[in-house]
Amino acid sequence: MKNFDTRVYNVSDFLQWRDSEQLDLSPDFQRRTVWSEKAKSYLVDTILRGKPMPKIIITQELRDRKNVRVVVDGQQRLRAIIGYIDGDFKISRAHNKKYANLSYDGLPDEIKNDLLKYEIGVDLLYDIPYSEILDIFARINTYTVKLNKQETLNAKYLGYFKQYSYELGYKYVNFFLDSNIISKTSITRMGEAELASDMLVALVGGIQTNKNIEKYYNEYEDDSNGIEKSVRLFDKTMSYIGEVYSPAELSTTNWSRIQLFYSMFLALSHGIHGVKGLRVKRPTINNKNISKIRSRLDEISSRYDLYTSKDDEQKIPKDYKDFIDYSRRGTTDSTARIYRTSFICKKLNIS
Repeated sequence: MKNFDTRVYNVSDFLQWRDSEQLDLSPDFQRRTVWSEKAKSYLVDTILRGKPMPKIIITQELRDRKNVRVVVDGQQRLRAIIGYIDGDFKISRAHNKKYANLSYDGLPDEIKNDLLKYEIGVDLLYDIPYSEILDIFARINTYTVKLNKQETLNAKYLGYFKQYSYELGYKYVNFFLDSNIISKTSITRMGEAELASDMLVALVGGIQTNKNIEKYYNEYEDDSNGIEKSVRLFDKTMSYIGEVYSPAELSTTNWSRIQLFYSMFLALSHGIHGVKGLRVKRPTINNKNISKIRSRLDEISSRYDLYTSKDDEQKIPKDYKDFIDYSRRGTTDSTARIYRTSFICKKLNIS
């Protein structure tokens, strides 16, 4: 039998309850974890952008003739919102450049009003004994799936590298999907963010194993350190790839294999600007030679199919044999990645 109602309250409602001592944010069954200022800033940015956040669960009880709302789940979210309005912290530039380093009082009046009117979904429990509340709280924290590597990074970091990686992932997710580079199943586990992070690492610090991704999330957590330059190169490279292949066209080639797309992306990046530590002549990449680049990429893909279908490996040119081997084994190791990218650059440089 249902014993809760679903309702919507404004941020201003919670402020009013707090000011009149009708809001309990610290029931004894709540965890005492404390959010960092970055986590709080990220939530406030979510509100300023008008995006939804998870529902909060509260119950009510009478205390000294007052109807007190007791927070069963969501106390850290409410503390962050109320704390921002109280001036406890400012918005991080990593989350919102427009309102960076502004406290609530520094926001334009219209934005302050929008924040106060922001609607929070609430499941309101009623006539619930304490033992039932404990059971509900336990159930809320039971149904969780073990996080994969990318989901762990998402939960752990909130800084510049994460924000840029996720923005790039969202920006090109349709291209990745339509090109069959990643699947919808992968996207449910943040596959687009993982791919964007991996490619951005190479543009920032050079081609390397994907095991180093967390190093960059950590290094660029508090300071952007000029990462914007690499983000612009990422965009330029994706724009050029879009001129060479439509997603439907790319999906019919071997460049839709994620490890080969990674290497093709970096070979083109190397031609556009240069990739740190890549010791191979930069191919000429510009809008005048799109058809030539397309022809050479098609040739590599075609030969890949031809040579992987041969039974007699003796007849496969050594550079192609090594390229194929590095595309099949240890595909995310730095040695394999550097070889594949260098190989593509050399083939694009053939006159």
